[in-house]
Amino acid sequence: MTEQEKLELIIKTLDNKKGEDIQAIKISDLTILADYFVIVNGNSNTHARTLADEVEFVLSQKGIEPLRREADTGNTWIILDYADIIVHVFYKDTRNFYKLEGLWADGEQLDISSLITKE
Repeated sequence: MTEQEKLELIIKTLDNKKGEDIQAIKISDLTILADYFVIVNGNSNTHARTLADEVEFVLSQKGIEPLRREADTGNTWIILDYADIIVHVFYKDTRNFYKLEGLWADGEQLDISSLITKE
């Protein structure tokens, strides 16, 4: 699976589970951490955990496992590290507090509208 296919699968999976305000930022020109950040929030801690679990499940079905999964005790920020793509799943209030998109504003914001279901 190519990096682009993996990125699209992650975004579609988050969208299918009703992830809110999904953002994809290309950061490869800024850091060696990863090529992309995917940022999403759930409307509760349980929803955030479900979003992360579903991404992990769907990718594992394709033989792709995260190098690392980190979460705080309240599931308000869960990180799935797939080396080239790092997925940040937040509870809404936590996302608003950390403003991760602002910290990586120099990255290239990707247009993912074709991957998102319009309601």
